[in-house]
Formats: sequence, C-alpha cells, structure tokens
Amino acid sequence: MNDTATKQTFSFQTEVGQLLDIVAGSLYSNREIFLRELVSNASDACDKLRYESLTNEKLLDGDSEFKIDIGVVKKSKTLTIADNGIGMNHQDLLDTLGTIARSGTSSFLESIKEGEKGDVGLIGQFGVGFYSAFMVAEKVEVLTRKAGDGEKEAWLWTSDGKGEFTIEAAERETRGTTVTLHLKKDAKEFLEDARIRHIIKTYSDHIGFPVRFGEDALNEASALWTRQAKDISAEQYTEFYHHIAHAFDEPWLTMHNRVEGMVSYTNLLYIPSTPPFDLFEPERKSHVKLYVNRVFITEDTKGLLPAWLRFLRGVVDSEDLSLNVSREMLQTDPKLAKIRTGLTKKVIAELKKKATKAPGDFAEFWKNFGAVLKEGLVEDATLRDKLLEICRFTSTNGDELISLSDYVERFAEGQEAIFYIAGDDAAKIARSPHLEGFRAKGVEVLLLSDPVDEFWLQHIHEFDGKSFKSITRGAADLDSIKSDDKDDKDENKDDKADEPSLDGLIAAIKLELGEIVKDVRPSKRLTDSPVCLIADEGDMDVNLERLLQKHGQLNSAMPRVLELNPGHTIIKKLAERAAASGSDGEGGSAMANDQLLKDASHLLLDQARIADGEAPADPAEFSRRLTSVMQSAL
Repeated sequence: MNDTATKQTFSFQTEVGQLLDIVAGSLYSNREIFLRELVSNASDACDKLRYESLTNEKLLDGDSEFKIDIGVVKKSKTLTIADNGIGMNHQDLLDTLGTIARSGTSSFLESIKEGEKGDVGLIGQFGVGFYSAFMVAEKVEVLTRKAGDGEKEAWLWTSDGKGEFTIEAAERETRGTTVTLHLKKDAKEFLEDARIRHIIKTYSDHIGFPVRFGEDALNEASALWTRQAKDISAEQYTEFYHHIAHAFDEPWLTMHNRVEGMVSYTNLLYIPSTPPFDLFEPERKSHVKLYVNRVFITEDTKGLLPAWLRFLRGVVDSEDLSLNVSREMLQTDPKLAKIRTGLTKKVIAELKKKATKAPGDFAEFWKNFGAVLKEGLVEDATLRDKLLEICRFTSTNGDELISLSDYVERFAEGQEAIFYIAGDDAAKIARSPHLEGFRAKGVEVLLLSDPVDEFWLQHIHEFDGKSFKSITRGAADLDSIKSDDKDDKDENKDDKADEPSLDGLIAAIKLELGEIVKDVRPSKRLTDSPVCLIADEGDMDVNLERLLQKHGQLNSAMPRVLELNPGHTIIKKLAERAAASGSDGEGGSAMANDQLLKDASHLLLDQARIADGEAPADPAEFSRRLTSVMQSAL
C-alpha cells in the first residue's frame, strides 16, 4: 500500500485478481448482463437503507424517494449508474470491492480457470457481479457516500481491473453511490439509448424502485411478487430469479402463490437448476429474502425456512409481521413459525407432484439437492413420512433412481427387510464383496453414499412396516429368501456338499489374529470373494464408525467379524492344509508349525480391509507376507 495525503493504492485480494482475469476473458455469454448486475446492486443498496431507516429515520435526511438513475455521456464514452441507497465508507469499499470474503473461493475459481465453464454463473452468487463491469469498461470509478449524519466524507474508488485499485477522498452532496464506466472501444453499443432501454426492460423490469434514463422511467417499479401470476411472463419470472439469486442458470421450479388466513403472506420461491456454490458450507444459511409490506428485512432469517431447504431462492412478503421487529425477535415470532410450516409443506407438495409427473426432471433435482433434503429426515420428525415419500435412491437394480415404495414392491420371495449398504463412494460400494450373495439371490440392495444417510437411519428404522438392515452388519439373512433360478439352487447344493469343514482353519486364524478380530466364521453372503469384514449384530455399522472417526467423534474402531467363503478355492485349500496339519482338531499344532497359515491369516484380513477401501494395518508386513506366500506357491 502507498500512503499519500489524499490517495491510497491497494492490491486486489488474490481471488479477486483471478476473477478479473476470468471476466477479462468474457466467459459470460452475454456482456450486457453487466448492466443488470449494477442495477441489481443499486436496488440492494436502496433496500438496505429503507430497512435501516425503520429504526433511524435520520438516515434518509429528508429524502425517502428511492431511485436509480442511468446516464450516458457519448463524448467521453462513459456510462453511469447512480442510486440514493445506503452508500459506502472507506472501510466498506475495502471490504466490498477488494475482497471476496467467502470460503472455498480459491478452489472454485481455479476450477473455472481450468475450463469448467458450466459453473461460471455461480460467480454472481458471491455478490461480486460488480466485477462484470470490467467486461465492457477499461476503467471503473465508484463515487460513494454513506448515509448518516456522521458520514460527511465521500470516497472515490478507481481501478482498471489489472491488479490494483485506489481510494481517495472526494465530494458528493448526498448519500448513495455512482458507478462510472469508461467503456472499451468495442462496447460503444452501451451508449445507445435503444440498447439501454432494451436491456433494462429485459432484465430489470421487476426492480421495485424506478430505474430512470433521463426523464423516463424504464421499469414498472413494482414488486414482481405482488402482481397476479397471470400477468407475469416466464421471461419476467426468470429475470427476477437472476436478480434475486445473483444467478445465471434457469430456475428448475418456480413457486408463486398467495396464502390468506391467520397469517397472510406471498411467496415467490425458486429451485435452481445448478447447485449454489455455498450449498455445503457449515453455516447452512438461507438465501430467501424476507419482506414486510414490500420492505426488505433480511435474507438470513433462520426461522423462515429449515436449513435443509437452503437451496431455495426468492422472496417471502407478509403484512402480518411487524415492520419494526428486529432480526433477533424474528427467530421466535410465532407468526413466522406458521409461515415456515406453510412454506415447507408447500415445497414438499410441489416436489412430490414433480416426482410423480416428471420423474426424469425430478432425478436432476435429486442429483443436485437430494443429499441436502435428506437432512430433514434427521432434523424434522413431523415431516419424516412425507420426506421419505419423495426420497430417491440408487440400487443394485440399475442406474435408475427408485423410491422406497418401488423397492418394497420388488421384494424377493421371503424377503422381510430393506437391505442397504452405505459408504462414501457410490461406485466403490456397488463393487463391494458384501453384495455377492444378494446378487446371486436376485435381492435388490440400496446403495447409500451421502454422509447424511448413516444419520437419518439412526432415526428411521422402518418404512411401510419393513425394517432397514445394513448388509455389512450382522448375519446376511439370506436363507429364508428363495432364488428364482432352480439351476443355481441345485448347483449350490452340490458346491456345499464338496465344501470341507472350516473348523480347523477358523481355529487357526482365531489363534493367530487374536483380539484383532471379534470372531471368524463361515459366510453366507460371499460367492466370489474369499473374505469380508462385517460389524457384529449389536455393534456400530462399519461406515458410521468410519464417519465418526473421520470427524474426531470416535477414537478407536471396534474389532470386526472376519467371514470366510467356504466355496472359494483359497479357503478350501487353506482348510485342507489346516486339517492335514492339525493333530488336535483345533488347529493349535497347525499354527505352531505352519508359517504359511500364519501369513495367510493376516493376508486374508488385509484383503478384506482393502475390499472395504481401507489400507492394510501394516503395509510393510503385508508386503513381506504376500512375497512369502507367493514364493511358497511358486
């Protein structure tokens, strides 16, 4: 920073510099949206001041008519957007126009630079649509003065978008902000009257304050959500979504309705077609704006919508809430609780309708927001049944998403439980050895790969009278299920007749592994793999245990049960070796004299761990034992 009496020079935050590099490359498909973004920012500034003035009327300084003015000077090739909103002071300029204070920004911008252009529209959601001005301007000036008696100073922010900006003291008679764009040679079209009028009419007709160009107001200046739905075009709904969400995608679903009753309100809510970038940030903030009688109150009202609907964008406006209520009081307002209940049920009903009538479209929604919606199964006991109806899952039956009702309808003969396997990678769990016996019997298994799955399963134990059962915990419960394939059943009988006793081998492995495993026993779930690890019936499920350890909520894992596939060649050969070596029938002398059986015991355990996506407990010993066994085999 270079300190002088009147001017200071600053460098942009690294992320802002990266963003400006992207903007300079004009990744936006339409350069004209810069005007939409600047008018939208001006509207937000007016909204903020109108709210602040509710408790401090002096901020208005006698001027309560909010407006946005657009001006053009063709000779100097400048375009200005001015507002009489809340304005900014020196610190606001530093915080707003030099920094992006959002977590994950660096990795997000890097992904865009690497060519993932489908995510470029998310830039607006960082509240940095201002920087789109550099698509058309070689220099941008921001002259601003903050509202309030103590804010007599004005400030001028200037940058060419190439790494630095300056801030200096300036003069401005009234509160508000004026953004002046010195247009590039190839952007002269934005000095033309007809072009400006078309852009404002197309993108900003819904702005609730008059947008003036000379003596003319270019927009209706009425809140869009207060109009009748029949009077609003699809294009107007879409542009309001772009404004309210700072988004560039098309809304996946639009919900506009008026509710009359003990508490009356209007909602205009959107579900995006692209996941917002902050969807999984720890704060889980709502981005639906709350208005009272068309006066903006806040967009961070925790009581307005549950956190598991945080993907929603839009507005809720009620005349029954107090205009002077504080944001803190809103959290406990019983009227707000009624609005929350009504909104939540409405959204669920609309999603159910979409899931029934347009399952293909709903699959897209579920891919984007299903993991978030399932948080409601944990957090809202009163809505669990309704939410379960619209939940969708992948299964071993193919790539198509299915409902729990679909799954129950496809139960195999003799099946009594809803079987599932949970993990952090859908592709990996689809290849798990635990599935082998279920596939052989034609039994469908749900594949659960969202972290929240393990937690809602702690609260919901059955659906339609059928219990949920993890296939990685307890017995496989496959004996009662009848296979459709008669040949397979006859073949299985023949295989079992040829299987040697595993008693000696099991005793040998137990002796060698000791307390590392809880038990060793024959498996009914394996058909192709030699071994697998499961949690015992009363123990914590394997994946839940893994999740808790990952988040530091569990220090050590419980020993698991090692299951052996009696029909696998390796297990058969080892069983024969243990039987031949053991003189006491318990495998004791076999272990005392047979190093290969000792090494094989550990290798089988490590193989089961690897199949579950874990590393061997001791990689060096794993390598030594593998080498030793291979040498013996050769």
